[in-house]
Amino acid sequence: MSQKFALYDDLTVKENITFFGGIYGLSRKKIKEKRCQLVEELGLKKVTNELVSSLPLGWKQKLAFSVALLHEPKIIFLDEPTGGVDPITRRQFWEMIYKTAHNGTTVFVTTHYMDEAEYCDRVSIMVNGKIEALDTPKKLKELFKVESMNDVFLKLARG
Repeated sequence: MSQKFALYDDLTVKENITFFGGIYGLSRKKIKEKRCQLVEELGLKKVTNELVSSLPLGWKQKLAFSVALLHEPKIIFLDEPTGGVDPITRRQFWEMIYKTAHNGTTVFVTTHYMDEAEYCDRVSIMVNGKIEALDTPKKLKELFKVESMNDVFLKLARG
């Protein structure tokens, strides 16, 4: 799922789900099942026939993430998925990520928010295009003798 929206603004919620389901090779029956499930889970029943362009940013992001999972991939890459969304939506998005990971999908997340790194099982921090740290948040904080992932980043970035 790209940082910029992976959905088509000029299609409705329903049309986007159907379109991507088709791209992923799902049967019409499976697309309908997944669409109904997704619309219910995300609380989008009232806006199913609305253009995606009319949705708030947070809804677009949650919908894009859900659409990227329609075909039940083993791995998903999320490029700054919570950029620009409000704190409540950000938290809800991370709950979706946890659920996805708990269900067996590997989730890779790029982020500039170091507090989000705290939510991850494993973190890789790059400085000047080079991986400078790779471990669990807990071990990285212990290694750098700091309290937060932001402090780990600052130590690495400042040398």
